[in-house]
Amino acid sequence: MPVNEILALCCIGSFFVLLFVGVPVALTLAISGFVFGWLGFGTGLFNLLPARIYGVTANYTLIAIPLFVFMGVMLEKSRMADELMEVIGYLAGGLRGGMGLGIVLVGMLMGATTGIVGATIVTLGLLTLPTLLKRGYDKRLSCGAICASGTLGQLIPPSTILILLADIMGQSVGTLFAAAVMPGLLLTAILGAYILLVGVFKPEMVPPIPLAERQALPRRELWMKTLKVGVPPIALVLAVLGSIIGGVAAPTEAASMGAVGSILVAAVAGRLSMKTLVDVVNSTARITAMMFSILICSQVFALSFRGLGGERLVHDAFEMVPGGSTGMLIFMLAIIFVLGFFIEWIEISYIVVPMFLPLMIADGVNIVWAASLIAVVLQTSFLTPPFGWALFYLRGVAPPEVSTLDIYKGVVPFIGLQLVALLVVFFFPGVATWLPTAIGW
Repeated sequence: MPVNEILALCCIGSFFVLLFVGVPVALTLAISGFVFGWLGFGTGLFNLLPARIYGVTANYTLIAIPLFVFMGVMLEKSRMADELMEVIGYLAGGLRGGMGLGIVLVGMLMGATTGIVGATIVTLGLLTLPTLLKRGYDKRLSCGAICASGTLGQLIPPSTILILLADIMGQSVGTLFAAAVMPGLLLTAILGAYILLVGVFKPEMVPPIPLAERQALPRRELWMKTLKVGVPPIALVLAVLGSIIGGVAAPTEAASMGAVGSILVAAVAGRLSMKTLVDVVNSTARITAMMFSILICSQVFALSFRGLGGERLVHDAFEMVPGGSTGMLIFMLAIIFVLGFFIEWIEISYIVVPMFLPLMIADGVNIVWAASLIAVVLQTSFLTPPFGWALFYLRGVAPPEVSTLDIYKGVVPFIGLQLVALLVVFFFPGVATWLPTAIGW
């Protein structure tokens, strides 16, 4: 094996070693790339680096990231989910599993408006978990439902996963947003159906809200509250996604509409103040800085890996995988799923996807469909132990009677449900490609 290819393998190996030691992700990417790129080529290879970094920072599409983050953080501060959860719980009435179904629907709405997994799970955990336990819901099912519902925002647009995948894979953000709508709704339906089936076969795990409590709230008041808390987030989703998918606005322009809309929603809710605005701006700056530092440092790693012949090495390795392009795609999805047990979706996106992208293009794989499959698998990385972030977020707000083992065991069925959604999208590509094709993309 040529020396450069050995260095390429060492580059990947050092990345994982540094990551598990505890070095921050951005530094891990930069250190691995600089060290092994210098060993292979000296300083000459990095003459190309300024142009690559400039290409990232000058990318107009990526401006949508801080705007969508701002929208999400502002809606978190407006406590939109508080009243939504209460209203959906009452609307479910005597339905067994009704509150669990409410969690899924609120998770979908918050995902479509905020897209911030941590905020959604913490909010749902604080608001609903103590209530669910008090009303006799199974601990593990409750934890699993909250974690799974909180991650829907990583698939349902506007999603930062889709924005970064569009940049990596050279696709339109609007196209990937349109492609993710049906898989996102499919996964939401699968989660909701599972909870309702539990209500049919094991009703003691998901009891309904007591009749006396439901009757305490007059019907007219319930419908007024439904309009008050339901219309603003739905209108915001339609304004943002509708303008992108309908071709009225570019993703960045739609993101700015969403940011302004989130301010209006917070103002209408009476929760907009200068302190809130300052907190939102600070949080947005921190989250955006983290994402862009990883994005910029990944350019160092990618430049070195490609320069050392890593792409050719990957190509040669996957020629041995049986099944042609289908086998290669399955192998890639399996690698992403396994890596999701240990590292975050951003690192996976910038390490794995660029390796496989040339192979997918050469084999004629539908890139929009492949991006949807990758997004579904990346979503599972928030749930898979031992390092699923959704598990950590819920552990931080769970009552003392809920153990870490309860949370870990609770998410297992929901990981299986996400894999079911993946299989449906895999065997029926039209689930992802129908909407972009219908629009004409």
